[in-house]
Amino acid sequence: MTDPAGPSSAVVRPRRAADLDACVAALALVHEHSGYPVDWPERPAAWLTPATLLAGWAAELHGLVVGHVALCAADEGDAAAALWSGRPDRPAPAVVSRLYVSPAARGHGIGAALLERAVGTARARGLHPVLDVVAADPAAAFYERLGWQGLGSVVQQWGPARSVLLNCYAAPPPDRPAAR
Repeated sequence: MTDPAGPSSAVVRPRRAADLDACVAALALVHEHSGYPVDWPERPAAWLTPATLLAGWAAELHGLVVGHVALCAADEGDAAAALWSGRPDRPAPAVVSRLYVSPAARGHGIGAALLERAVGTARARGLHPVLDVVAADPAAAFYERLGWQGLGSVVQQWGPARSVLLNCYAAPPPDRPAAR
């Protein structure tokens, strides 16, 4: 998606292997500013490329990579996918993951554009997009503003002595346009 707004326009495009260093640099800014991801990954480029990856996109603003999103196949530990799949007559889920935008690039609609690309790809594959957010993360308001529907909350064990509450969401139905 290209934003025709002029010189500050953002471009969302398929992520290339050559983008990984820039994606990691943007992720480091997000982690420092917003605490996402909660735990800095030991190998951030590998974290951005999980084994279940179906597709990934990078967002550019002024020629710099400033955002990222991944679409992944549902895996055994995906809380939102499990809640979605537990309901009858639902298409299989796809998990929207690793969505972030550099702090300095926020306010340009980049997060929504990245999310839109992942949702469109999931639907084109006959899958329904789902995601989970750490309950304390203010990003939940972003998803709710875009019409994502709560599926419930799940406590996950992140290590032997750490429990984390996740709020799980499903994309709005395809026949209902997302809010902006």
